[in-house]
Amino acid sequence: MKTFILGLVLTFSFSLAAQQNGNDPSQKNPPMVQTASGTLQGSSENGVDSFKGIPYAAPPVGEYRWRPPQPVTPWDGVRDASQYGPNCAQSGWGAAPGTIVEGSSEDCLYLNLWKPSSASENAQLPVMVWIHGGGFVGGSGSGPGIAGTQFAGQDVILVTINYRLGRLGHFAFPALSAEHPEEPKGSYAYMDQIAALNWVKDNISAFGGDPDNVTIFGFSAGGVSVHSLMTIPSAQGLFHKAISQSGGGRDGVLTGRPIREENTDAFYPVSAETVGINFAKKHGIEGTGAEALAQLRALSVEEIVDGGQETDGEGGPRIYSGPILDGELVVETAETAYKNNRQAKVPLIIGSNSAEVGGGFVNNSSSKEELFALFGRWSDEAKAAYDPEGTKAFAEVLTKFNTDWVWGEPARFTANAFAAVGEPVYIYHFDFVSDAFKERMPHGAGHGSEGAYVFNTLDARWGNPESTPEDIQLAEKMNTYWANFAKTGNPNGEGLPTWPLYTESEGKILDIQPNGEPVGKKDPRKARLDIIEKAMELRHQIQSRDI
Repeated sequence: MKTFILGLVLTFSFSLAAQQNGNDPSQKNPPMVQTASGTLQGSSENGVDSFKGIPYAAPPVGEYRWRPPQPVTPWDGVRDASQYGPNCAQSGWGAAPGTIVEGSSEDCLYLNLWKPSSASENAQLPVMVWIHGGGFVGGSGSGPGIAGTQFAGQDVILVTINYRLGRLGHFAFPALSAEHPEEPKGSYAYMDQIAALNWVKDNISAFGGDPDNVTIFGFSAGGVSVHSLMTIPSAQGLFHKAISQSGGGRDGVLTGRPIREENTDAFYPVSAETVGINFAKKHGIEGTGAEALAQLRALSVEEIVDGGQETDGEGGPRIYSGPILDGELVVETAETAYKNNRQAKVPLIIGSNSAEVGGGFVNNSSSKEELFALFGRWSDEAKAAYDPEGTKAFAEVLTKFNTDWVWGEPARFTANAFAAVGEPVYIYHFDFVSDAFKERMPHGAGHGSEGAYVFNTLDARWGNPESTPEDIQLAEKMNTYWANFAKTGNPNGEGLPTWPLYTESEGKILDIQPNGEPVGKKDPRKARLDIIEKAMELRHQIQSRDI
């Protein structure tokens, strides 16, 4: 499953990191800012100051591998912040067997920041913190596709972060559970994200930002992270608005694996600790005590990343857990929290694209009849919702089903949970495909398609296609919607088509149509999402059969 989606995710995530913004070495007065750890010297271009490669935690290496992020060691003098730091260690394109991607490292807990050059220290600008996607095993917080130049031009400070990936970011082992009992365990990636938010709280005022007006936003695994942060107790109060792009909202995709055997359930009959033991055995490490843990920490970073494999590659057991439900840091899944009104009470934007993924992510049905049969007593209703005339190609129907199941209906479910507690919610549905990608995306907008429009970084798109007038106009609108939301909690503003506030009774969303026009209207997917909502009671049966 993850192998399929990771290719799509990395198409977006790694293309963003493929280049670096150039800095002008001739600038005579580069910007300098005093942080809690020391002085930073950034760079300035076209009215925007950028600071890159800022450490927000100590390198998580040696004894700090699989430990919560540790404080940064203060530095003397001026630290150069004109270049990105290393990405977090990962396998992927360009990595030979037994290696990691060039430019990635276990020493990777860095963030980047863009601000208007004119902003003074007391400007109190809104702050946006971007959490990248990549299936929790790839991606980074650097690159021109997620540069903050356009946000800074809208008087918003953008921060992008790295966080530990793969087995370095999510790992459990019996000796780890016993070690340092006062520390949280398991999802070190989430601990990193929280540490970065604490850095923002402590330092953003020095850049002219408002620590009491922080918006977290992320795509795919970053969108899942937004859900997690909205339900992790120790993250509360560190942000004040949230945006989840293609992040789901229900259990069943990238959800937490219980840390111990006694906490396993039907979804995950093998606990995260057992997965850790499986990984140790693959590398010839026996036992579960301190000696075995020392041997695990002695493995090279390349051995830990282990080609990004979920299993041992020979039909054996799982060796990667993904996010972990440890009961102390991550105390419950997002779906459980939303059903019980235990989420952060903040304004929310949530949405997804029209054709996130093709067949194979959720369901392996070989025909429409087989697919609709999964709905049981609602099979006729499913046919009426997805193929009322009986003329649609199976590939299109399956794509829409998978998209609705994983992203569309869970986003609406989440929106209903926030609306129920009186928080403003705005749903978007992105159905625009640029001319350059229509052949590759015949059924609608694929996973990550909206990213270049949100950041208004069309020149950094994969393949660097020429932008059409429709591309340019939509990018300006979406970047402005996001910036407006960061400022006020409402994406609307002068010159923009009205984005209606979502309510369960009216069901209005912002539909970015195939021609690139954003239109506020009743959700055109309503019949499909309604049948998915009903079928969620069958999800255990469906997922156990097809994942």
